[in-house]
Amino acid sequence: MNAPHPANTSTELVITAEQAGLRLDKALALLAGEISRVRLQQVIKEGGVSVDGAVVADPSRKVVEGQRLALVMPEAKPAAPIGQAIPLEVVFEDEHLIVIDKQAGLVVHPAGGHEDGTLVNALIAHCGASLSGIGGVRRPGIVHRLDKDTSGLLVVAKHDKAHQGLAKQFADHGRTGPLERAYLALVWGAPRRPYGTVEAALERSNRNREKMMVVGEGKGREAITHFTLVERYPPLLRGQEETEAMASLLECRLETGRTHQIRVHMSHLGHPLLGDQLYGSGFMTKASRLPEKAREALADLGRQALHAAVLGFEHPVTGEELHFESEPPADFARLQSELAIL
Repeated sequence: MNAPHPANTSTELVITAEQAGLRLDKALALLAGEISRVRLQQVIKEGGVSVDGAVVADPSRKVVEGQRLALVMPEAKPAAPIGQAIPLEVVFEDEHLIVIDKQAGLVVHPAGGHEDGTLVNALIAHCGASLSGIGGVRRPGIVHRLDKDTSGLLVVAKHDKAHQGLAKQFADHGRTGPLERAYLALVWGAPRRPYGTVEAALERSNRNREKMMVVGEGKGREAITHFTLVERYPPLLRGQEETEAMASLLECRLETGRTHQIRVHMSHLGHPLLGDQLYGSGFMTKASRLPEKAREALADLGRQALHAAVLGFEHPVTGEELHFESEPPADFARLQSELAIL
């Protein structure tokens, strides 16, 4: 197998009968060792690949047996994020850790499409060089995450000892330790029971890489969510008649911490989150049945109605048990108020 040379040097590759007829990016992925196909697509588009001496910028171009490819891998860009003056709502802070009440719309750490303007950039500006390095240069101090459009409480470590202590608690998910995480979710309809548990393994969808999906036994990663019905809109009984539930407020507690876990599990239960375009798009007709002010509040929310309301853990250095609660932001509270008068 041909192995790529160091960055900015040209690697010569030859198309064999095995790769003939394939897309250029796929052929390169087979020939170039451990470089991902996504990375190779980017290199092709940036002019880093030539075929028989001519630069080809189309990853989908078909290759022919005997063609000679030249691959030039660019130098890696510096990965360390920079500090940016982004407002933060600090709930608690000492020399070991910081607890943030994250606003909706703020990405936690730099990633594809979000190289700056993240919580990490804000924390670097706020904390300076004190953040833990365990998470790597792009995720300093990050022990757990919230989706971009999920608001609420999040703890960040300032040094490696704090990071290790917090990470141990999050790995346990509160099964034997003091970690506590509770979320408020506005969902379509209402569960038949006032409380319950969704235990369904998750893995990333093959059709849409932005989505997670429930998979059968023996597949994916274990995922467990406990839920409690807090309010039903409208109430179950109006006078002597039973009503149809338009929506409800649930408290969800995590026993595991998978990507999009609450959003996927509630959708799997038949009660996707209001405003969730990724997992609740099939409920648009139900939104049209809401009163005008509730529809306006939902449109103004413009995201999934999910808020990390409770965070509790043992301080990784002092041993003190800390407990924090956060009220939902104004857009969430407005929607909840409009639903409460259904």
